[in-house]
Amino acid sequence: MKVAEFLSYLNSLEIKLWLEEEKLKYQAPQGAMTPEIKQEIGTRKPEILTFLRSATTPSKPLESVINTVTRTEDLPLSFAQQRMWFLYQMDQQNSAYNEALTIRLTGRLNIDILEQTINAIIQRHESLRTTFPMVEGKPIQKIAPSLKIKLLVINLKDISQDQIDKQIIEELQKPFDLTQAPLLRCTLFDLGYENYILVNVFHHIIIDGWSKGILFKELSEFYQAFLSNSTVDLPELAIQYADFAVWQRQWLQGEILENQLNYWKKQLTAAPPLLELPTDKPRPATPNFRGHSISFQINSELTEKLKLLSQKSGGTLFMTLLAALNTLLFRYSGQDDILIGTPTANRNRQEIEPLIWFFLSIL
Repeated sequence: MKVAEFLSYLNSLEIKLWLEEEKLKYQAPQGAMTPEIKQEIGTRKPEILTFLRSATTPSKPLESVINTVTRTEDLPLSFAQQRMWFLYQMDQQNSAYNEALTIRLTGRLNIDILEQTINAIIQRHESLRTTFPMVEGKPIQKIAPSLKIKLLVINLKDISQDQIDKQIIEELQKPFDLTQAPLLRCTLFDLGYENYILVNVFHHIIIDGWSKGILFKELSEFYQAFLSNSTVDLPELAIQYADFAVWQRQWLQGEILENQLNYWKKQLTAAPPLLELPTDKPRPATPNFRGHSISFQINSELTEKLKLLSQKSGGTLFMTLLAALNTLLFRYSGQDDILIGTPTANRNRQEIEPLIWFFLSIL
């Protein structure tokens, strides 16, 4: 693996390396810097130093404080939001970028308190009160001072599982209008006999996978607190996503932005536009998003062997599995250059970790 590829991999783990007075420094989320990665960095330190010295701008991570900004001015979109907004403009009726958090609930449920819980979370996170209108030809973030939704309850008692699945899928596939609040829907399907399915649907522009974990946790904490008439034990949010978006726009511009763009243009020069797999059906002229996923498990014995192979090779388990996937795709496509997108949480600062929003980046 070339040094640029290795640094790109580290970046996907939110591990940042930079030079400071000719000394190699790093910043990493808790648990990301494993002993194997430390060893690999130590082994490759000379070539990493050479690479960083040749960079036209320092690779030092962002250290400036993210300040809160006034909400009276037009608020820009972050780069991730802008990407999602452009995709929305291409097909506004497409539900491919709907994100869902579906929770199975059993036992006695206080529906009024559940609705109160959802609205408390909406008030806590500005993202859930944000829309994206156009002002002078540009999209902006518009944050409602307050917003409450009504929890829709649908009775599905004594109907077949196929009918239940159909109802849920219909709810998941309804498109959103990014200019109209709210960009979320919460529906409680009452299956009877104290069994429920809570379906929370969002447009991807306001939420990512990490955020779903936050939402699940806060749903539980707010509900239990309201049910027992006690105080919710959650710290105040230091910033909101709009503050991050303004900060990001102020930093990532000019020479810094140009150099990063030039780097990726160089890396992707002559990259194949498609992966030519031998499919049994013709590829559609335009994507229709009719994809599918298959889940499988690797047993513990093979997992340990893969970990051992990774350690002997000076890599990580992710690197080994990625190499295996590349090899498989090469076997079927015959292509030497294969592009694989890797989603990263992109939450490399403590103050943005507890926010519900769209930080996801693809490498």
